[in-house]
Amino acid sequence: MERAPFHAAIARGPEGGAAYWLRTPDGVRLRLGVWPAPERPKGTVFLLPGRTEYVEKYGPAAADLAARGYGMLAVDWRGQGLADRLLDDPLKGHVTRFGDFQIDLAAVIAAATELDLPRPWFVLGHSMGGAIGLRVLMGAHPFAAAAFSAPMWAIGLPAPLQPLGPTIARLLGGTDFALGYAPGTDAETYVFKAPFLDNKLTTDAGMWAFMVDQLAQVPELALGGPTWHWVTEGILECLALEALPSPDLPCFTAVGGLERIIHLPAVHARMARWPKGRLEVEPGAQHELMMEGAVTRARFFDGCAATFDAVPR
Repeated sequence: MERAPFHAAIARGPEGGAAYWLRTPDGVRLRLGVWPAPERPKGTVFLLPGRTEYVEKYGPAAADLAARGYGMLAVDWRGQGLADRLLDDPLKGHVTRFGDFQIDLAAVIAAATELDLPRPWFVLGHSMGGAIGLRVLMGAHPFAAAAFSAPMWAIGLPAPLQPLGPTIARLLGGTDFALGYAPGTDAETYVFKAPFLDNKLTTDAGMWAFMVDQLAQVPELALGGPTWHWVTEGILECLALEALPSPDLPCFTAVGGLERIIHLPAVHARMARWPKGRLEVEPGAQHELMMEGAVTRARFFDGCAATFDAVPR
């Protein structure tokens, strides 16, 4: 695999991190970031980022997982990070079909196989990555257990519109209007736009500054708001997932008590019907549990590790 740019200085991850270019069967170039496992590895965690995110954002998560015995990889999905952008306006968050992310994940799994990353393998999905991770678990997959952080298992539309989500998606899907920014969003990335004191991501000033500084130093990593088409694809994918039974494997899921981005009822409903699943609510935390203060982060990664450690070797 060809090496790709990797901004180790802003990532704050373990030593030895590297990035690689991947090419999907439909011709999209992705970027894979890999942090090596420590000595006597317990396995590898496939961290599936959310919308707008990129490999380097999860350097601290790689360090937290390495401290618990696990290697980690992360991916720049199509349309974000240093992967190929899909529209003439590169700041629009977009995907042609939500199922295309499964093509990306298949390329990641193939690359992990080629790199011979330590097994067993585990999936950890955040936000949009939670929907991608849940989908892959519905079929044949290589993962021994799963964890989710604030998973997007329904699109968090404004309350009056929530029941109309599927109808809106079907009406707008494929129209020219659907390629515009979703209402309330534009080309400016969220961490440059929102004030820290009212942001929806984290209550921790240090981690907020970490995210701002990363994009200030490497602005090509930034992404703005989603297109209406992305929103409609997300609504329909979440609706399709809702109709399926929970996978038969161990799962740890956590959400913040101050969550204001995802639709929490969908998370509670899914975890209530996941026989091998456990849901934790972190009081005082917002959307990004892996970008919260040290105490919250430790509890989250301890929960992940406990679930992964329990898998028979």
